[in-house]
Amino acid sequence: MRLNLRMPFWVLGFFVLQNAFGQEKPTDLVNPFIGTAPLTDPSVIGYTPPRDWRVWAGLTFPGSALPNAMVQLSPITKWGSGAGYEYEDSEILGFAHTNKGHWNLCNLPVLPISQEATAPFKSTFSHENEYASPGYYEVFLDDYKVGVKLTSTLRTGIHEYLFEKPEGRRILFGLGKANNGVSDWDINLVGTNVLEGFQRVGRDKVHFYAVLNHEVFNLKLESKGEKDGYAIVSISDKEAGKVVMKIGISYVSIANAKENLESESIDTSFEEVQKAAVKEWDGLLSKISVKSDSHRNKEMFYTSLYRTFLWPALRSDVNGEFSDEAGKIQKQDFKYYTIPSLWDTYRNKLVLLSILSPEVTGDVISSLISRAEITGFVPTFFHGDHGAPFIAGSYKRGIDNFEVEKAYQYLLRNAYESGSPRAFVEEYIAKGYISDPDVEKPHVETKARAGVSKTLEYAYDDYSLAILADTLGDKEHFQDLMKRSKNYQNVFDPSINFMRGRLENGDWISPFDSEYPYYEYMFREANAWQVSFYAPHDMPGLVSLYGGPDKFEAKLDEFFTKPWNPNHIARNISTFIGQYCQGNQPDHEAPFAYYYVNKPEKSQAILDKIMNELYGIGPEGLALSGMDDAGEMSSWFVCAAVGLYPMSPADADYLVTVPLFDEVTWKVDIGSDLVILKPNGGRKLKEIKVNGKPLDGYYVGHELFRKGGKIELVTN
Repeated sequence: MRLNLRMPFWVLGFFVLQNAFGQEKPTDLVNPFIGTAPLTDPSVIGYTPPRDWRVWAGLTFPGSALPNAMVQLSPITKWGSGAGYEYEDSEILGFAHTNKGHWNLCNLPVLPISQEATAPFKSTFSHENEYASPGYYEVFLDDYKVGVKLTSTLRTGIHEYLFEKPEGRRILFGLGKANNGVSDWDINLVGTNVLEGFQRVGRDKVHFYAVLNHEVFNLKLESKGEKDGYAIVSISDKEAGKVVMKIGISYVSIANAKENLESESIDTSFEEVQKAAVKEWDGLLSKISVKSDSHRNKEMFYTSLYRTFLWPALRSDVNGEFSDEAGKIQKQDFKYYTIPSLWDTYRNKLVLLSILSPEVTGDVISSLISRAEITGFVPTFFHGDHGAPFIAGSYKRGIDNFEVEKAYQYLLRNAYESGSPRAFVEEYIAKGYISDPDVEKPHVETKARAGVSKTLEYAYDDYSLAILADTLGDKEHFQDLMKRSKNYQNVFDPSINFMRGRLENGDWISPFDSEYPYYEYMFREANAWQVSFYAPHDMPGLVSLYGGPDKFEAKLDEFFTKPWNPNHIARNISTFIGQYCQGNQPDHEAPFAYYYVNKPEKSQAILDKIMNELYGIGPEGLALSGMDDAGEMSSWFVCAAVGLYPMSPADADYLVTVPLFDEVTWKVDIGSDLVILKPNGGRKLKEIKVNGKPLDGYYVGHELFRKGGKIELVTN
């Protein structure tokens, strides 16, 4: 954490006390700027990016948010740029109230401007005059001479502006802008200091209700309803001092936005809101405590854990109302959330959510069920059908505040019925694989069926649903789905030992280049190497496919050492160890694969290289190896760093690896403390003891979180 001369006085005072008494809280170790800087070094990226390309890495935002909140209040430096904030930029365009880090949202941008300001409205700033921490963001706008401080509650954003000159103070509402196209917007002055309106982007209509502590004497609209339209609010000069603006938002109505504001922050000071945010984050982040002499490792860990809990986002208002999948207003006995980014986050992030935020997890699943009641199917996200491992694994971990039988029935529809979110499910059921067309000259951006990736992922989704079927006593579906879970074998070509695309007639696609990356042809955002170790539910079976442990190990050795071809350039595939890509998720299980040939030390060497060299990189130490994808890149680091990896998220057990830390303690809501000890500094795993007894194998079950216990690692 960087000390900054523009830090609030109470923050500076806290750091003085911390240094004096040796106290350190998780929020002190979070650096929200990690992930905002670009990857620029070709030796790290794996190739030389084309001119003016920004490799898809990080895409995080440094603004204020609470865990899984409706509001993420963050600076915008570039529209259409993932999270809207790019560290290398030197101008701020506004402060938006929603964010995900995935090219959408960034709704309701506002910007304090001076009397002299003219369009296009933007201000230069310096990182020397910028500071961020959980629930807080601060910057000085050089062109307009305005100090900006931001904090937030679940559903409201709190702005504090200190203008150097009280004359001509104005606030820009850039309602024609968001990260996606704005189709309509409106704003009205409804009192001497109250504004209300909305912004419509796609299916979302984001309403707002804003209260200022100064009188507003003019509201001027420019190009209302047009793409770049905006409104300017002029603030009275009668009173000097800070301008405080509190904005409540709602996806239901202006009335609900007003109620959200009045309930959460109307009578609360900026400092009180900020302190409450810090307390909220400390309460969550301190559920995992770590001991280490390495500040870097602790900073990366708690920053990654922080990123894990920014998405999915709340959509229920204080009164319980939300706008459902059909656009109708509902009120249920659960809080409504956005769809998680299931293609990425089912691996690690949603497992961490289920362990550390069980109540939220149940509500997220109930939200998926609500959508299924309208559409007939549990929604997917982008690719795969990973609501199945999320729901099955959460239920196995003790999450039961949702209608599990109803969720199960809808997941069965996903797996068996035509028209489900599982694309090409009919062919998958009939043949046991999904084919791709015969493309004459496929290239990096070729869009097709991604048949290999879909087959592999559907096979795992079938296994996950089988786990739930077994838990619920449905033997017939359990047996059929377990049989289908072997379908990954149908896209494995034993003549070359790769997962390989097939044509509709069953022939292998030829010619075939195992190193060439595709966006959607045979593989989804990957090459053959990167998907060929994916069978998380049946790794012993995968080892057998390769011809046994020796051949599997040799293939892994080649995977992690065969140099990446720098002529193979794909924007979303970067940062390699051999052919392994840490910069995207499709092969994130592969570093753990050596465990299945009883060579954990080889896995650990790869894991250590990733954790030590591919997070917090670049000249400022603020770049990530790839796109954070709503927290999944970060949550991978969390799981690897604590030494418990959910290889198969549908199963309530964890692969034990060597943690970065000397000691890790989990304090969970459902259960007792779990302590992981590494008595010496060794990185090679020799033995695992659970509650003093040697462990047979490398897995521990989730019951340790319920009953509590101690895992001790013997290393050298």
